[in-house]
Amino acid sequence: MSPTTQPQRSRKSQKQSGKEREESERPAVQLPTAFFPFARYTSVVGVHTSLIAFTALFLPRTSLSSLFRSSAANGQLGKPDDVLLTLTENPLRTLAWICAGSCVLQVWWASWLRNWALDARAGVTEGADDTTRRTEQKLLREEWNSGRFAAFRMACLAAVVTSVVFSIVIILYGAPLNSHLLRTYLLGLLVALLSVFSAAYTLGVPSLGSDTESLVRRLTWIRLFAELSPRTPVERAILYPAIGTVLGCWVGAIPIGLDWERPWQAWPLTPAYGAVSGYIVGSLWALAINGVRQLYEIQLRENREAASAKRSEPQHTKKKGT
Repeated sequence: MSPTTQPQRSRKSQKQSGKEREESERPAVQLPTAFFPFARYTSVVGVHTSLIAFTALFLPRTSLSSLFRSSAANGQLGKPDDVLLTLTENPLRTLAWICAGSCVLQVWWASWLRNWALDARAGVTEGADDTTRRTEQKLLREEWNSGRFAAFRMACLAAVVTSVVFSIVIILYGAPLNSHLLRTYLLGLLVALLSVFSAAYTLGVPSLGSDTESLVRRLTWIRLFAELSPRTPVERAILYPAIGTVLGCWVGAIPIGLDWERPWQAWPLTPAYGAVSGYIVGSLWALAINGVRQLYEIQLRENREAASAKRSEPQHTKKKGT
């Protein structure tokens, strides 16, 4: 071995030991906690799903709906089956009240989801107190809110257009074409309100533009509703209720084909209540999945921090010993 190679190796070993010493002296990296308002999210989902159920079961039976009820039905309200009678006597009236209540609730729910998406986009983290970051978040919020009314208008337009599309699909699946067209459209409107409006208001309506924002938005819609691949809690809160709505509407049409001749088999009561039930189940499922994934990510982060702390302990003990 030549004498010149020994000093080179010694210098390399000194550099490596210096790098290891610097890495050991660095503090453990504190990974930021992604913004996930679990407490608020749980309470809002509970209130929202409860109000959706109230809209479907109690709103058509209120004093306002009694103005549009026949006198014969008003005289039978004291009987045990008055609830079913009120809901099935006029399916068009029942579905109209469900759509009206769902419209109000979905506007509130979509607004809350939009604010949540804004906080996630602005990079809000738990315990963040950086003045510069707060200023950037404030500017982003102002820019986001400036287009709120335009986004709301486009979301309403998307809901109306998709309601027509859903109505055509429902007719192709066997809904009556010569009668009950208004009932079929209200069913399509209900499905659009529960599945499309929140996504359109929160994510934005996809377009065929060539700019970066339009491309990202279009690919996001394809990933969510074609690939069924949500990546964030907000996307899961949008996608799972939409899937539940469509599946519930489809499953709810099965009892109509049964030859039971029951009043609740009138078109389109069972698909409408199936869509509402599927939406509630999807919302609760999204809550459960988001909660479990959040706990898993917190545990994984703590394990990584503990492992990095253990790797740095021997270096510090050696340094103290020397």
